[in-house]
Amino acid sequence: MRDAFPGDDPELVARRAGSFGGSAAMYADERPDYPDAAVRWALEPVAGRAPLRVLDLAAGTGKLTQVLLRIGLDAADVVAVEPDANMLDEMRRRVPEVRALKGGAEAIPLDDSAVDAVVVGQAMHWFDLDRALPEIHRVLAPGGVLAGLWNTDDDRVPWVAEMKRLSRSSVSFTRWGPKEVPETRWFPRFAREEFPHAQRRTAESMVATIATHSHMLVLDEAEREEVKARVLAYLRSEPETAEGEFDLPIVTLAARALRGTV
Repeated sequence: MRDAFPGDDPELVARRAGSFGGSAAMYADERPDYPDAAVRWALEPVAGRAPLRVLDLAAGTGKLTQVLLRIGLDAADVVAVEPDANMLDEMRRRVPEVRALKGGAEAIPLDDSAVDAVVVGQAMHWFDLDRALPEIHRVLAPGGVLAGLWNTDDDRVPWVAEMKRLSRSSVSFTRWGPKEVPETRWFPRFAREEFPHAQRRTAESMVATIATHSHMLVLDEAEREEVKARVLAYLRSEPETAEGEFDLPIVTLAARALRGTV
């Protein structure tokens, strides 16, 4: 969302928002998925509808789309919309059974009242919400739900906090607030929950995951390699992460709101 980056350069925000397509396959391989419990909670207000029609908006390579199928939705009732052509191609390769369309949150290629739920994984902070919220409202059926999900490394764990500190770069955002979903006439009341999650990693694959973050993707090669080397050296020095596989502890933040009766 526009106010998720207070004090940061709007041009840098735009560069970071558009940085993922060039590393679509790596993104699909390395990023975590979402816990089933968080996705079920997101859909809870409309769970009784049959068929339950769901839009995965800004779907990327299909990380959240795959969870929707895993928890029992029929592929015919799920549609994915993604603005980046490379990310869209990667999603079509990995989730070919789901209809995937090119489009963005500010111009969704669906009819009015086309879906019962719109879910957004790791992307709502990039939206122009003044345009996106009324557009999401348009494609939702009456009583439909909008939900955003964000995976965040659990920095209450000391080694995770230090890893996050060492992975900062010259273009890291000064502040970022994924919980700050505005309440508007389009979606007047957001509920929020947190869900425990984890991703099985090694020191090397943890660095590969960090390399898919937008601030890393826009760095020059020299600084990117410097950050990666710094984090890898740290992980190899810590008893929790030095050898073999370990769990990266994650907190999945979820926010949902029913469609307002505007």
